[in-house]
Amino acid sequence: MISVVIPTLNAERTLVPTLSGLVPAVVEGIVQEAIIADGGSTDGTYLIADAAGTHLVKAPRGRGMQLEAGAREAKGDWLLFLHADTVLEPGWATEVANFIERIESGRRPHSAAYFRFGLDDEGFMPRLIETMVGLRCAFFSLPYGDQGLLISRTHYARLGGFRPLPLMEDVDLVRRLKRRELHAFRTRAVTSARRYQEDGYLLRSARNLGLTLLYLLRVPPRLLARLYE
Repeated sequence: MISVVIPTLNAERTLVPTLSGLVPAVVEGIVQEAIIADGGSTDGTYLIADAAGTHLVKAPRGRGMQLEAGAREAKGDWLLFLHADTVLEPGWATEVANFIERIESGRRPHSAAYFRFGLDDEGFMPRLIETMVGLRCAFFSLPYGDQGLLISRTHYARLGGFRPLPLMEDVDLVRRLKRRELHAFRTRAVTSARRYQEDGYLLRSARNLGLTLLYLLRVPPRLLARLYE
């Protein structure tokens, strides 16, 4: 039913929990395959991908190119794009299966869906960031890639897929969806807080917001990628 596409680059520290969160859906037959779209890892990412029985696809470095390469190899009727440092909470498979069933039975128009954002850290700042992300999604219908994206293969093809962008590939695709074509799951996608902890929650959040605003003002993604790094 679902092909899960995970872009990786030296993801050995986070990939195991991400893949482990998919196991119940594999057992239930909801997830058909997991595809690792790698951009040139030099750590143990390949070993983990092989041990987990995933399909490894090598692609030019850059999330947009990696995600598109993984989507081209996918066999499922539905695609779930998921970051390598994100773990879906228990119960996600049931919610996703119900969503797909409503669409395929004609009870709901064709839509894409994303998960509620979560961070794997305790304290006030992680909860504040989660709240701000929730407000962004509610008012602007603008989820980011770390919230996952579930979309049918036909809908994905109709949108033209991920473009070969070094940054903002998630925003670029979501903006091609109409507001009514986006559904928010109740289940959380819990993402690693490591970068927030290293950069500082406020600084990291301000930088992410600034880069998004610059992108919306049509600053070239290649320049944004240099600023991001």
